[in-house]
Amino acid sequence: MRVAIIDDSAIVRKHLSQVLEAAGIQVTITASDPLFAWPKLEANWPDVIVLDVEMPRMDGISFLKRLMAEHPTPVVMCSTLTEAGCETTMQALAAGAIGFVTKPKLGLRDFLEGPGNGLVGAVRAAARANVHALPSQIAAQSNLSSGASQPMTRVNSAVPLGASAPRDRLAPGALASTSAMSETTDRVIAFGSSTGGVQTIETVLRQLPRTTPGIVLVQHMPERFTHPFASRLNSITELEVLEAKDGDRVINGRVLVAPGGRHMQLKRSGAQYVVEVRDGPLVNHHKPSVDVLFKSVAHCAGRNAIGVIFTGMGDDGARGLLEMRKSGAATLAQDEASCVVYGMPKAAAELGAAQQVLPLSDIAPTLLRLNGVVAGLNRQAD
Repeated sequence: MRVAIIDDSAIVRKHLSQVLEAAGIQVTITASDPLFAWPKLEANWPDVIVLDVEMPRMDGISFLKRLMAEHPTPVVMCSTLTEAGCETTMQALAAGAIGFVTKPKLGLRDFLEGPGNGLVGAVRAAARANVHALPSQIAAQSNLSSGASQPMTRVNSAVPLGASAPRDRLAPGALASTSAMSETTDRVIAFGSSTGGVQTIETVLRQLPRTTPGIVLVQHMPERFTHPFASRLNSITELEVLEAKDGDRVINGRVLVAPGGRHMQLKRSGAQYVVEVRDGPLVNHHKPSVDVLFKSVAHCAGRNAIGVIFTGMGDDGARGLLEMRKSGAATLAQDEASCVVYGMPKAAAELGAAQQVLPLSDIAPTLLRLNGVVAGLNRQAD
């Protein structure tokens, strides 16, 4: 495996190189910014690029967009763990980055030299990713020409984040009444995704109208990243997308994103669906866990639910999707050709958890068909 490191700090480049070399990963290129890096890349293209965000002559997001348009390559972003850093990292993931490592503002040297910084794992995961399966709109989002002779220039990559609407939440203590649950025919859709999921989820949600049943979503992310993820989706889709809080109602046209560092479960209160957000141990090495969500959906919604498992490493969600299928829910999995990482969907398919294995382009139309949204839209048009 050959890795390039592009970071304006010589100290960061040195220590990241040492960490990777100690793990048996060859660092073939280091550069202080993309303009210096580009001719080196063209001479000896690496398998993975570790990319800083803030650099003096060209920012990492602008470079990433050109890279994905001209020479798709797995990229791991390296950014600071700040509010601005989290939002910028979300822009990078939406533009095609496979993973990210966060740098603290204090104690940087100890972090860089420590074995627990996640760099090695992120680079190895990126090397296995199929970047050619990234949704096609990533290249279209680039404002840079794909011509090889086009000079590289700095581009403002800022993406405004939309504000969330007022929340519709269950009153405190209302979950205690779930023993007297009434029947409901309300639908709920459950999504689970990991590596490559940011672009994938965005692609699906862009195709869904506000009449879509409520969606509950687990995307593997740490704390502080799920809020900008939800805010970004809220600003670019017709749906209301929120980072979930305990007691939030699941209603048509709303997407509730499990917060990083917390598990999210579906609950019933009378004829209403709500979410419960709680701390707890890691499940399948993750918190939030797709299995935790899917199993709760199987228990609470049964045949009124649809489960979809998307691109991601590992097997989180496979057993939960199987429970959903056994409870009468419709279950879908993304196919290998359209997955950035065919891990979670593969595990689900091998368990027999997925009724249908579909390319990404077919998932939103299938959801609309399963929910009768298309018929409803046709009646409105008439």
